[in-house]
Amino acid sequence: MGQGLWRVARNQQLQQEGYSEQGYLSREQSRRMAASGISNSSHRKQVQGGIDIYHLLKARKSKEQEGFINLEMLPPELSFTILSYLNATDLCLASCVWQDLANDELLWQGLCKSTWGHCSIYNKNPPLGFSFRKLYMQLDEGSLTFNANPDEGVNYFMAKGILDDSPKEIAKFIFCTRTLNWKKLRIYLDERRDVLDDLVTLHNFRNQFLPNALREFFRHIHAPEERGEYLETLITKFSHRFCACNPDLMRELGLSPDAVYVLCYSLILLSIDLTSPHVKNKMSKREFIRNTRRAAQNISEDFVGHLYDNIYLIGHVAA
Repeated sequence: MGQGLWRVARNQQLQQEGYSEQGYLSREQSRRMAASGISNSSHRKQVQGGIDIYHLLKARKSKEQEGFINLEMLPPELSFTILSYLNATDLCLASCVWQDLANDELLWQGLCKSTWGHCSIYNKNPPLGFSFRKLYMQLDEGSLTFNANPDEGVNYFMAKGILDDSPKEIAKFIFCTRTLNWKKLRIYLDERRDVLDDLVTLHNFRNQFLPNALREFFRHIHAPEERGEYLETLITKFSHRFCACNPDLMRELGLSPDAVYVLCYSLILLSIDLTSPHVKNKMSKREFIRNTRRAAQNISEDFVGHLYDNIYLIGHVAA
């Protein structure tokens, strides 16, 4: 009882003297904030090069509801680096906030060339009023048109001056573009054999193992779903191109374009046999070597065995 009365009296005395617990904490906090302010001020004076970054971070902490630092307050190189990670849709949205930055020609040029690696217009003097943002929209529209009707898509590119009316230029465009529908592209190449010839010559199979080269070839020029004249044409063109890229290897192994043609067909059949769930009795390595050497007698047994191992371990050559 006596201790309780003493505490009440002591609290009243502290309140009269202005040393209540709450008042003491608030004054202590004020002293600490003042000391921290002096420390931060002196630190900013010592690191003069970091003044802008300090203000940015301070503004960021005081305005967390905004959610992002204003890119216009950053160095231009840093702002462009951040915006370069955006796709076209996000960059258009960013231009609503940072119009000068997001509409920069270098950003849109990078988007164009990363999606469509080759266009004839890249190597020409740009016409009056040209902009890469407008070019991106035209390339995107032309690609959609191609995926609906290949002939109309190519005509659109030519009408806009994006592509020259040349099989070689069309082949380069197809080779460097990944947004074209492969089924429509297969139909177009079947009709335009002149473009197909130039497209095949763009491949470099030097020092590549035959199954790996065939996989790369069919990644750019998709094989038809059924056997036929078009598949035979593709394999024939590939065989001649592979031999042209590896003349020393062809002499060493004693292979000709006809022999490579036979090997390619054997690899396709083996791929189907090993990967198809409908084939219960898979072809063995011994059977593949025997059947292949029966069709191409000059090929060594070891080389044919390596072909089998590649398909067995890596998979289909035309998947």
